[in-house]
Amino acid sequence: MHDELSPPPLRTGDHAPNFTARTTQGEKSLESYRGRWLLFFSHPADFTPVCTSEFIALAKAFDQFEELDCALLGLSVDSLYAHLAWLRAIEEAFGVTVPFPVVEDPSMAVGRAYGMIDPDASDASTVRATYFIDPDGVIRAMNWYPMTIGRSITEMLRTLAALKRSTEKGVLTPADWHPGDDILLPPELPPSKDNSWFHRSAPDT
Repeated sequence: MHDELSPPPLRTGDHAPNFTARTTQGEKSLESYRGRWLLFFSHPADFTPVCTSEFIALAKAFDQFEELDCALLGLSVDSLYAHLAWLRAIEEAFGVTVPFPVVEDPSMAVGRAYGMIDPDASDASTVRATYFIDPDGVIRAMNWYPMTIGRSITEMLRTLAALKRSTEKGVLTPADWHPGDDILLPPELPPSKDNSWFHRSAPDT
């Protein structure tokens, strides 16, 4: 049951809780990302194999997120010094520089505000959460994975592209949609001449 002292669980459509915290790239606040999309994600712990694989994959896909005007922001309960040492180890071992900031959250204040951590938990070892936050600071999608399963970067990019397409054009995206695929017209819009609700995507998608 939800504890009276803990915040209510976040849902899509909620405004993302603001915070200011130290990161590997200086102090950051969530409000500083207003005006562009943000992928805010937590990982269980630094120096762990699954998290390391995710950070390498996200670093390699960084330019693709930039093309979608989306910033990346990571978080774990580890200290800033642990974050810096971990990112340095990734660069030395794999030749990959992590270009996005990582928030330190040793007090678990941010994690608890986002419902990433159970109020009675002593650590965040089971948390692998992702929040897709729009330019107005609204949570548009969320997903959660157990600590044993790495996230799909391809699905992160696909979800982001679908959210942007739907938001900017007022359309729907069908199952397994990818940029360039046909989209769906909302029910209130008339179907096309062939009585199909599918609509050919514009060339620029």
